[in-house]
Amino acid sequence: MDKYTAVAPQSSIDKTVAALKENGFHPIVVENKAEALSKMIELIPDDVSIMNGASVTLEEIGFIEYLKGGGHKWNNLHEAILGEQDQAKQALLRRQSVVSDFYTGSAHSITENGEIMIASNTGSQLPHLAFTSPNVIIVAGAQKITANITEAFKRLEEHVIPLEDERMKGVYGMGTTHAKTLILHKENPFMGRKITVIIVKEKLGF
Repeated sequence: MDKYTAVAPQSSIDKTVAALKENGFHPIVVENKAEALSKMIELIPDDVSIMNGASVTLEEIGFIEYLKGGGHKWNNLHEAILGEQDQAKQALLRRQSVVSDFYTGSAHSITENGEIMIASNTGSQLPHLAFTSPNVIIVAGAQKITANITEAFKRLEEHVIPLEDERMKGVYGMGTTHAKTLILHKENPFMGRKITVIIVKEKLGF
């Protein structure tokens, strides 16, 4: 199996979890995508606003379908954005969404040193992750665990970007651009935010 798609061994997962805790994050390990979806639903209370980023991982665990299905009591900001036909109003809603109570998405790599890497084309999800959303839930398959940031960049360039470029061409008729990269090294408890990292012991997403 390719080194970028093989699920990390338990020893690597344990090391990553310990480092994430040390860095102020809240890691949770689950066995499969069904448990990941159940845990996400459990973590998000009723009557909060929620925004999600484009994520193959969230699609694969069934969260996007659940979110669109409306069988919850959340204020789905992404739905309102996509439903707005006026481009100027849609752009305003997108900017306003950065203060959502919850943000859900994935990462392109999580290191054994407890760092989280997210690459982006537009950067629209980065404010939520870096500062504005008080609650962030990141779901990642355990194949995304790397030894360090250097290996995380290699994984991004050699594996993630080619796959995302292919996906974008199929969906939008144009490829992707690696324009921005966010690395969450730590989360200062002074900020009062909670960043939950759900590591799934399955291959999910890119």
